[in-house]
Amino acid sequence: MKNILLLLTMLFTCSILIAQTEYEPSKENPYGLPNPNAPTEIKDYQPMIGVCDCKSIRRGSAGNWADSVDMTWEFKYIMNGTGVQDQTIKVDGIHSGSIRQYNADSSKWYVHYYSSASATPTLSSWEGGKIGDNIILYKEQKAPNGMDGFYKITFKDITENGFNWLGEWVTLDESFKYPTWKIYCKKRKVNE
Repeated sequence: MKNILLLLTMLFTCSILIAQTEYEPSKENPYGLPNPNAPTEIKDYQPMIGVCDCKSIRRGSAGNWADSVDMTWEFKYIMNGTGVQDQTIKVDGIHSGSIRQYNADSSKWYVHYYSSASATPTLSSWEGGKIGDNIILYKEQKAPNGMDGFYKITFKDITENGFNWLGEWVTLDESFKYPTWKIYCKKRKVNE
């Protein structure tokens, strides 16, 4: 009887563990799956799930656009399909990533960013959501002259074939915009 109870306990524990990881990346689904119990907004990033080959272009200190840098940008579902993680690998050696969680109570995405350029005790974070066909995120940031504003990130032209990304400083009312970073991404085919 003791062995039967132990076996039943183990089976119950295994079934719970499987249920808690069934939407995680796996051999069958290398980028995970959206959890059907998560808010529907978990699918906002669905077209980006997988790997994209991208060109990253940043504005230099003199205001000119620098040469493009090749990079890959990978998106996958994490936390049993209730969050999204992304990672960039750039040929210049600066890599970065984000953890993306949707909060149904605030109806916002919260995005926490990290980079190999510097380890920080507190991760930068953006918030926002899908507006029309774009995903738009904001972080409060002062301009070099001290003016209040935001750093605004826009994912646009999102399709199953890729997307474009724009980072720009904007005034509080967005009457002035200063683009500082552009990324153009093409989705890699599954067998590439």
